[in-house]
Amino acid sequence: MNQSVKTLQELAEIIGAEVVGDPTAEISSVAPLATARPGQLSFLDNIKYRDALEATQASGVILSKENTKYFKHNMLVMDNPSLGLAKVLTLFQELPNATPGIHPTAVVEDDAQVHATASVGAQCVIGKDSIIGEGVVLHPGVIVGEKCTLGAHCTLWSNVVLYYGVTLGDHVVIHSGTIIGADGFGYAHDGRGYIKIPQVGSVRIGNHVEIGANTTIDRGAMHDTCIGDGVILDNQIQIAHNVVIKEHTAMAGCTAVAGSVTIGAHCRIGGGCCIAGHIEIADKVMLTGMSAVNVSIDKPGAIYAGGLPAKPFREWTKIANQLLKIDEMAKRLKALERTLDKTQTEK
Repeated sequence: MNQSVKTLQELAEIIGAEVVGDPTAEISSVAPLATARPGQLSFLDNIKYRDALEATQASGVILSKENTKYFKHNMLVMDNPSLGLAKVLTLFQELPNATPGIHPTAVVEDDAQVHATASVGAQCVIGKDSIIGEGVVLHPGVIVGEKCTLGAHCTLWSNVVLYYGVTLGDHVVIHSGTIIGADGFGYAHDGRGYIKIPQVGSVRIGNHVEIGANTTIDRGAMHDTCIGDGVILDNQIQIAHNVVIKEHTAMAGCTAVAGSVTIGAHCRIGGGCCIAGHIEIADKVMLTGMSAVNVSIDKPGAIYAGGLPAKPFREWTKIANQLLKIDEMAKRLKALERTLDKTQTEK
């Protein structure tokens, strides 16, 4: 059997699922329910796709126990089908080959240390006194400034730039175009113009962090900007100087976080949020997309929504419902004014 092929039983053991049906059925890839063919695995996590489930030609489907009644063929049953899918996709993912060694066109300063198992691509630059750890992959065009440290098994995609003094933990993934360690937006006004405040801190990123494309994380003014273990940041995010994001927080694209903000652990922040400077957000807080936050949120697990400014979710829902009725309310108010005017005229 091809090494890229797994039986349902093998997959079940890897993802922690129970096989219902033929455990010897072979799987070579993953596909959506509607397009899956024999030899492929699919998954269901939303019952609105029931019709596609019943019609699928997949050789197996990952689903939860409560949805097994809708399917009569091979299944991998588990509480969290999405987690199972993530683990299976990791098995079948085909990434570009990364051969250990340094490409002839790369520039590596004499005082830099590059582990023998690291892969340094074409046109990369590694600055003086930087350390590149075991199994690191630098795709073409990556710039690593002076005195940077990259832990084991980091992957930096093309055209990532690390300014001087940046530290990455182990298993960090940074996607193309991202810049880590640029100066924070710090200036003092002297009455006529702006005087730049030197940004003498740096950026420290923990283990198992993933940062999307074209995101910017600024260096600290006097102490480091810090990203905790397991944080995931989407594309096109701005993280300003001295921000602290604690472990396992997730942040969607186009969010902007101003300086000296502390964001707690296990928070979920929707796309396009704006977070004002010098505030704190407690652990496990959720901000829905486009929320604007200008005061601290000190209640762990709170859900906030809305624009100017963000409100607790229930309060914002009430306000939103009222806003939807504002046109009707305005018409009623005008009618009431006309009635009052008529009454006063008759008197």
